[in-house]
Amino acid sequence: MKHIKDFSDITKKDVNLAGGKGASLGEMTKAGFNVPPGFVVIADAFDRFLDETDLIVEVGAALDEVDKEVMHTIENASEKIQALINNTEIPKDIADEIVEEFNSLGTKFVAVRSSATAEDSARAAWAGQLDTFLNTTKKDLLENVRKCWASLFTPRAIFYRFEKGLHGEKISVAVVVQKMIEPEVSGIGFSVHPVTEDRNQLIIEAGFGLGEAIVSGQITPDSYVVKKKEGVIEDISVNTQQKMLVKVDTVAGVENKWQNIPEETGKTQKLTEKQIKEVANIIIKLEKHYKFPVDIEWSIEKGKLYVLQSRPITTLK
Repeated sequence: MKHIKDFSDITKKDVNLAGGKGASLGEMTKAGFNVPPGFVVIADAFDRFLDETDLIVEVGAALDEVDKEVMHTIENASEKIQALINNTEIPKDIADEIVEEFNSLGTKFVAVRSSATAEDSARAAWAGQLDTFLNTTKKDLLENVRKCWASLFTPRAIFYRFEKGLHGEKISVAVVVQKMIEPEVSGIGFSVHPVTEDRNQLIIEAGFGLGEAIVSGQITPDSYVVKKKEGVIEDISVNTQQKMLVKVDTVAGVENKWQNIPEETGKTQKLTEKQIKEVANIIIKLEKHYKFPVDIEWSIEKGKLYVLQSRPITTLK
């Protein structure tokens, strides 16, 4: 597979090939953490796509027109570049590889996530800048891979590139394709409390349904503070959750939709104390593995805990 790498063939050193997300998922898979299976369409595929279709010249010309102080120049460049990418066929051999690898996952639904090769360095954090497509099926797989490539050129991502002085640098994008988890509960966690910056405090946030609801700030999750050395839960803050994001079959296909939660259920604590300690233990192990503070995404499906993402915390003093 020239343009595909399985998670088990990737390590944290492969950021240039797999991007930040892809390298992290490969590293965690290799280290034995419970990561849903998947693969990465490596950055070389995107580079070849641009070269073989001659888009590279048009993309460069559009970016040269950008003045980061003038918003409409960013928007014009974004619109032009994204249209070019989304309306151009992926070379057949690359497309065939992607579909073949998807078939070997043996699942109907995958998450398709952009993974920038300049991701989450000390200078820049691309997390949240690029697109993710949940519940992708075989039918829209290739289209969503293209959309991930195109998201390197959203107005927000173009502005970020110029703001961080990265315009002159080569930035490519890999695409992570990963089996979808249908969680009862999901959330995020920080191995160092981002507010107190106490190195012995970790914080977990949890909500019912898909974790995108928390990541996008659309619900107020429970939060649990744990003392790392002592393994003691220091604080439990339960917030009422009125709605959750779930996968729903519709006439148009599968969509993520908001579903109301019964009032009594919404008031309950999202994780048991045993589960809080289980998530905390994984966060501590990941911090020890990487040797730096981490920010993780996790999900629990049928009682089983999965790690969906881990990256450095870039906001600490």
